Amino acid sequence: MSTGKQISRRGFVQSSILGLSLLPLASLAETPVTAGNSLNVVCIGAHPDDPETGCGGTLAKFSRAGHQVTIIYLTTGDAGIKGKNLKEAASIRKSEGEAACKILNAKPIFVGQIDGNSVVDNSWFDKIQQLLELEKPDILFTHWPIDSHKDHLATSILTQRAYLQMGAKFPLYFFEVCTGRQSQNFLPTDYVDISEVREQKLKAVFCHASQGFMSKEFYQLDHGLMEDFRGLTIRVKAAEAFVKLTTRIEAII
Repeated sequence: MSTGKQISRRGFVQSSILGLSLLPLASLAETPVTAGNSLNVVCIGAHPDDPETGCGGTLAKFSRAGHQVTIIYLTTGDAGIKGKNLKEAASIRKSEGEAACKILNAKPIFVGQIDGNSVVDNSWFDKIQQLLELEKPDILFTHWPIDSHKDHLATSILTQRAYLQMGAKFPLYFFEVCTGRQSQNFLPTDYVDISEVREQKLKAVFCHASQGFMSKEFYQLDHGLMEDFRGLTIRVKAAEAFVKLTTRIEAII
């Protein structure tokens, strides 16, 4: 029976994406693009190498499935190379981030805050919100808000504020970074099996040679152990874990 109403193409796309957003993250990351369900996946990290180490495998799965992936770096890692001034370090780490994004098939965006001197104020709340409104995410990732690194905290706060101001209309997931040493009290709600994309993730992470990522042995000290442990939890070789921010509407459902 006809209702007398026609659904526009835009309406069809939006309804398809809404249906996808109700799926578990693990299913979303493996849902191939078909007519009307291409997702804009956006990750905001504090420094070049944070998104790659925290959720690079998951981002790789989304891009392999045909979805659009964007990585936003709050800082350019300006203070992250011993013996280099801010400008020199930023140039090196920007190039590393761009190379990593190429491997992950992601679009890099550098926001321009200063490593170690991140700012959380009304001006930056507006800037991050405006950037997200331009990128139109269907899924958003950022740092867990309880963390020992102040840049990670700033990134998470700015992202959460923008997300809520935008109406919390899409899922937001927090990723972990060196849990126990940096991320604290991280109790996952979602896991993604990254066994098949682990080597791709490693190649992206190894682009960040200035941060010591030049061998699997070094990587294994923190991030590799996390992947192994999260994999054991869901009985796979390697996994990434996330905490989903539950909105009031989702809680009612």
